[in-house]
Amino acid sequence: MASIKKRGDSWKAEVCKKGVRKSASFATKAEAQSWANKTETELSSLSNGNIPDKTCGDLLEKYAQEITPMKRGARWEANRIVVFRRMKISTIKLRDFNKVHVYEWREERLTQVSSSSVNREWSILSNACNVAISDWGWLKENPFSSVKKPVKAKARTRRVTDDDIEKICYALNYTEQTELNTQAKRTAAAFLFAIETAMRAGEIIGLTWDDINDKYAHLPITKNGHARDVPLSAKARAILERLPKDNKNCFGVNSQNLDAIFRRAKAMTMIDDLHFHDSRREALSRMAKIMPVHTLAKISGHRDLRILLNVYYAPSIDDLTKFFD
Repeated sequence: MASIKKRGDSWKAEVCKKGVRKSASFATKAEAQSWANKTETELSSLSNGNIPDKTCGDLLEKYAQEITPMKRGARWEANRIVVFRRMKISTIKLRDFNKVHVYEWREERLTQVSSSSVNREWSILSNACNVAISDWGWLKENPFSSVKKPVKAKARTRRVTDDDIEKICYALNYTEQTELNTQAKRTAAAFLFAIETAMRAGEIIGLTWDDINDKYAHLPITKNGHARDVPLSAKARAILERLPKDNKNCFGVNSQNLDAIFRRAKAMTMIDDLHFHDSRREALSRMAKIMPVHTLAKISGHRDLRILLNVYYAPSIDDLTKFFD
């Protein structure tokens, strides 16, 4: 039986069913009563082992509110969930949700984005289902576990060439003598800094002056959750010395602007196949000529050497033949 009580200017509704207790406050008694009736029905359904009368969209909304904010990539994931909730899959009742729906979503999505993107989205949706099973009792099994993921695309091997660097710097009005007084110039500086350090774009734009030491940069937060120190080459230190010191963050550009500026530079120079992240592969391939792979992993932060070797270390055949000269 639900309890509805007046507490000051609000109405508190409380529902208890077989040891499970929930409560919430509302502006009006009618809202409190409506919530109590709905919650009582849900708890009754759950206590009987039944899946509640919810849709996949309801599941994703709850996941976005309770789970997504705790993640480092919360903003990106929240944006993805907004996209998911516009899709047909979000209208499906959880009671009916099965592997056929997952298959149909996968096939439709593969016509719209790359297999790599589908796999990243798959992880979000599958994890939401797992949480619904373990924490909320909204599902009994995960339909994603019964369907094959898309075949992974071949790892990128794109290296950054001297011609790429020259064109990008020209498009962003960057030279070694110019004052770095615009975000465009600092984006070019960030790109060159990435090639010297193998740091990710997010790590670079997150750098503060407190993170910089004489010969290395300290990264307290990284993609894999482990802090690391990155040695700074003479060229990397020279770039830092030229940056204005009036911003807390060394490069004074945020993620959205860096991405937009770099894309604009690519369009101007017609280098369609270059990604900012290719600078990481270029940096690691250059470093691999002078240091062993286990040392390289310390710099890059890779805890799995297979990823380092298969994805980021991309020596040319000329690089390899030099070892035999």
